[in-house]
Amino acid sequence: MSEIVSQRREIVFLYDVKDINPNGDPLDENKPRIDDETMVNLVSDVRLKRTVRDYLHDFKGEEIFIRETRKDDGTLIDKEGRLGDLKVNTADELIKKCVDIRLFGATAAIKKKSIILTGPVQFRIGRSLHRVKMAYMKGTTVMPSDKSSKQGTFTEQYILPYSLIGFYGIVNENAAKSTHLTDDDVALLYDGLWNGTKNLISRSKVGQMPRLLLSVVYTEKNYHIGDLNGTIKLVSEKDDEEIRDVGEFNLDVTDLVAALDANKEKIQRVDLMADPRLTYVADGTEASLQDLIEAAGIKVAPLAL
Repeated sequence: MSEIVSQRREIVFLYDVKDINPNGDPLDENKPRIDDETMVNLVSDVRLKRTVRDYLHDFKGEEIFIRETRKDDGTLIDKEGRLGDLKVNTADELIKKCVDIRLFGATAAIKKKSIILTGPVQFRIGRSLHRVKMAYMKGTTVMPSDKSSKQGTFTEQYILPYSLIGFYGIVNENAAKSTHLTDDDVALLYDGLWNGTKNLISRSKVGQMPRLLLSVVYTEKNYHIGDLNGTIKLVSEKDDEEIRDVGEFNLDVTDLVAALDANKEKIQRVDLMADPRLTYVADGTEASLQDLIEAAGIKVAPLAL
């Protein structure tokens, strides 16, 4: 087993969606979540964590505490029932068995004793790097809604023609001590972010593509730059709402590289995974993101996911 995480990490994760609903609001006809003031697409951190949990359980065989399980009669199993299924009697046993507890923490009651585990990994709400415009689609199905119907039923859905979504996260080395988060667990997190997003194959999510995963690993305790996602800007000759593909814009990383350069004495390395279709500019010139970071004197460790 690898060591308990002892270094803070700051994460930026970008992925895009096309002609789907990345995160519907159940209180608003399940429409994509949009900030009415800025027309920026919002995706909850809960949705992102669900993606990681489902991937680690379904594809990597990891035990997950917070997941949908049902009794034989179809009713959902609550936290108490999950604890019984897992046969855990102490917080340490739960931590050891479930990777999502080590990553994201949880609250539960074991033998009537409440436990609160603060997750070392926390994400903000995801936000698109550009304005979006929602589209309404209506269609029909060939299957009738009931026996008396002689034709199929109407269907309707709200989608986004395109959205490049950015998430910002922190891996807190202090909280890692309480959940025993290891470096191997962080590697699973990266895998879940990248490949979990790609393998989230459902009618409302098919086609999501990871584009950039950047993680800054710090040498200085209790320190991170902060708001790294805000240092990346989308630039395009098209209006934001007209963008339909990753090839129709560049990412301006001028401020990102400057922030890393200014803090390089506190940085051990930058872990990096990037889709080759992404293009970057810094100070108006197109360049490789890895080359730009390395030119600032910072080691880049390409992720193999």
